[in-house]
Amino acid sequence: MPTPETSPAGDPLSSLSYEEARDELIRVVGELEQGAATLEESIALWERGEALARHCEEWLIGAKARLDAARAGAGVGAAERE
Repeated sequence: MPTPETSPAGDPLSSLSYEEARDELIRVVGELEQGAATLEESIALWERGEALARHCEEWLIGAKARLDAARAGAGVGAAERE
C-alpha cells in the first residue's frame, strides 16, 4: 500500500513534477468529494492530499525564489550598464 510520501506506483513523492503532483491532488480531492471511500480509505486519501499539497507548495516556493534571484540579477546587470 502506498504511503502519503510515495505514489501509487511506490515512487517517492519527491520524484513527481509540480504538474504530476497537482494532477494527482486534483484526483485525490475528487475522490474525497465523491464520498464513496471507506473511512480508512478517506484517511489515506486525506494524508496523500496533504503530502501532495506540501510538495506543490515547495515547488512554488522554489520557483518564486528562482524568479526573485533572476530579477535581482537582472537589476544588478541593468545598474552596471548605466
